[in-house]
Amino acid sequence: MSDKARGKTAPAAKQAAARKSASKQSAAKQSAAKRTAAKQSAAKPPAEKIAAEHDTRPATVSAQEARRAETSAAVAETPPSTSPPEEDGTPPRPRLAVRKTYKLYLGGAFPRSESGRSYEVTSAQGAFLANAALASRKDARDAVKAARSAFGGWSGATAYNRGQILYRIAEMLEGRRDQFAAEIAAVEGVTQASALAQAEAAIDRWVWYAGWADKISQVRGTVNPVAGPYWNVSSPEPTGVVAVFAPERPSLFGLVSVLAPVIVSGNTAVVAAPGAAALPAITLAEVLATSDLPGGVVNILTGRIAELAPPLAAHLDVNALDLAGVEDPGLAAELERAAAQNLKRVRRPEPEPDWTADPGLDRIVSFLETKTVWHPVGV
Repeated sequence: MSDKARGKTAPAAKQAAARKSASKQSAAKQSAAKRTAAKQSAAKPPAEKIAAEHDTRPATVSAQEARRAETSAAVAETPPSTSPPEEDGTPPRPRLAVRKTYKLYLGGAFPRSESGRSYEVTSAQGAFLANAALASRKDARDAVKAARSAFGGWSGATAYNRGQILYRIAEMLEGRRDQFAAEIAAVEGVTQASALAQAEAAIDRWVWYAGWADKISQVRGTVNPVAGPYWNVSSPEPTGVVAVFAPERPSLFGLVSVLAPVIVSGNTAVVAAPGAAALPAITLAEVLATSDLPGGVVNILTGRIAELAPPLAAHLDVNALDLAGVEDPGLAAELERAAAQNLKRVRRPEPEPDWTADPGLDRIVSFLETKTVWHPVGV
């Protein structure tokens, strides 16, 4: 080979050697990277292996971990009404329920008994439900005073206006039907379906009486034929303040059946609700207070009938008594004797009342007076 040929092949050989050296270096780097990745993979086991290791840990945990687990479970079970967790991770504080004390309803307000007394209302099974005010004789006198003050305005309202207000009460009763059903089921120990049926029947009866507000005068008023040159016209008027002793069973339906016929004609009422009947009675009072009914038209006392009945029967500003909830015959006779002092109207309790029967107008008429006017003809 000539010197010229050797001069041409020398650079080519050098280039080939350089390419071969670079290829070896690249292969060495790739091999080193693979070995490093393998070592890291061996040092960090896969997720499945980690999970398996966690599953095979001993069952015993430290006290701190146990508290953390309990806290997590409590947070998971906490209702939405609890306060939110603190910023430092402190678990939320459970919300304290607002316990309700069922108060009296006098003159449109809800005062406690002036004596400060209360009693426990229990379910049919004896479980505690709520505290209710235990009315005293002074509370009874205050109720009569409020009823007398409201009588003029209520009896002087138009019959149509009274009917509108009573129908408004029925609307409000409908909106709280489920609450009444729950209270009836609790105090009477009946099923929820039976309690709901009673609440609906009470609403229906209230609507029925509301419809009679502007019809009583037409049905009970008369033009009387007389022998002489006179017009003789009789028209019904409300008696005044009526003390109503509500039956304990059925708690709501019985109360509505004795209260509505009293106030529909323009009377005002003082209601004594006994024992566990205080719950639906005061809930009804909450409805009355927000239904455009003037304060004092209905006043509700809760407590013992035997304690409240005598002062109401003897009160000279009470015009009539409804003894529907007086179960003791001896007490009923005592109340009748006390009522004779100012010739009160007295409606005696029925031996076995059927509250589901058609009530008719009997209870409305029981607390009406008849005013007769004589007017000369031609004058």
